[in-house]
Amino acid sequence: MRLTVVTLNYFKKYVQREIAKASGVSVYTPIQGWRHNRKRDWIYGENRPWTDAAKEENLPGKRFREYIEPIPESEWKVFKGDRVQILKGIDKGKQGIVCTIIKERNWCYVEGLNCSYKWVNRSVSSPGFLSKVEKPLLVTTEISLLDPSDLQPTETEWRYDEDGKRVRVSMRSGRVVPLSEQATNEGDDMVDKSAYIEQSWDTKEKELTKVTFTPKAVSFEKDIMESMGIKEDRERASNFYY
Repeated sequence: MRLTVVTLNYFKKYVQREIAKASGVSVYTPIQGWRHNRKRDWIYGENRPWTDAAKEENLPGKRFREYIEPIPESEWKVFKGDRVQILKGIDKGKQGIVCTIIKERNWCYVEGLNCSYKWVNRSVSSPGFLSKVEKPLLVTTEISLLDPSDLQPTETEWRYDEDGKRVRVSMRSGRVVPLSEQATNEGDDMVDKSAYIEQSWDTKEKELTKVTFTPKAVSFEKDIMESMGIKEDRERASNFYY
């Protein structure tokens, strides 16, 4: 994966383009020319939008009737690798690790929990096998993050620490709920950032991370004088107010 592609959000544009193609927004016919169809809502699921499985779920004739207002990106609190507790369903009270996030529908999948079982290829001559499929959970009402102090469910909110870093904080104990290593290192394309290979035509990482401006609590004139080595030896005259 090229560093430039990830840095300039090309991957997000690629996903939007694939969704537009599969949704049939515009169709060309020799007689009518370009004919624009009504744009359909994309059905988000556990399959990524650029995969064939997701495009098959969005074939013409299928409609998405259930609409849930997505949580704003700035308020999203659950990420991959988080340990959560299930609040509803057959696995209520059990704790597990979040393995998949679907932000467009406020979904998350907990590894090995909240599953449905179905017999596959079962017949008179063959017993078949039992398929286990993880079902989605709403991050708003069906799961809860755990407090690091006692591993019990707690509400969290975003705050800033002494270093100015944005962190999740438990509203019950005030402890910081740290992000997992997977959530920190994984990019929008679901690839570990350490696996990126820098190519010769990419913008170099040292150029992207180079600090070219350092803010100072001084006036513009004084900043220029300090950068040019100018020393001010004059003293300001006294002002008298009557």
